[in-house]
Amino acid sequence: MATMRVLSLILSVLSSVTLLWTQSGECNNGRRSGEAVDTDFSGFSVPLEHSFEVDDVPRFSLRGVLQFRGGREHGVYLAQNQLSEKDRNTLKDVAAVDGLYRIRVPRVSLQADRQTERQAEGYLTTFVRACSLVESHLSDVITLHTDVSGCVVGVSIVTIPGSCRGIEVEDEVDLEVFNTTISVVAPVTAPVPETAPYIERMEQEMEKKGKNPQEQKSFFAKYVSIFISFSMTLV
Repeated sequence: MATMRVLSLILSVLSSVTLLWTQSGECNNGRRSGEAVDTDFSGFSVPLEHSFEVDDVPRFSLRGVLQFRGGREHGVYLAQNQLSEKDRNTLKDVAAVDGLYRIRVPRVSLQADRQTERQAEGYLTTFVRACSLVESHLSDVITLHTDVSGCVVGVSIVTIPGSCRGIEVEDEVDLEVFNTTISVVAPVTAPVPETAPYIERMEQEMEKKGKNPQEQKSFFAKYVSIFISFSMTLV
């Protein structure tokens, strides 16, 4: 029974530590892990920028604008610019030397009262190989990841297909217009472990073992056998 009390204390401490870690994030805004996300989308826009340079030194320019719509759902719309002839040629040159294609978005909060605060904290950046973007004919998937308070904490990009297969893209292939799928992904709150039923079940199992004389007899017989074997070895 003392073991069960120690186990109960350990589980209680672990639960408290987990709760404190969840609440400590700057973007969490004091929200507990079990509370529902209720982000206020007032409708605002932020730039989506990209960079693709042969010398691999990022120089970002405007690719499009991310428009966040109001409502409880994480709605986002992307309006994009077409690539100029110069940009198309540069992108092919970067792909030819296996360079990188980068995008970045500002660190923003999807809550109306914290947008300015978050944009002052810099950018989130990710990249793919430029050859995969060229071979996919500018087909990509961009995902914005938020925390439970609606702060954008990550961005990812993949192309379709997602690898470079060494396929030469003809000059007449249209590389002007991006074919982009974009979404916002929020974390899903994990269920809180039911410690009380677990401890109760463990106590019941311990009581059953204590009341079962056959198990006690087997336990005693096992160690008697070991003792006899050890004595015979000494003799």
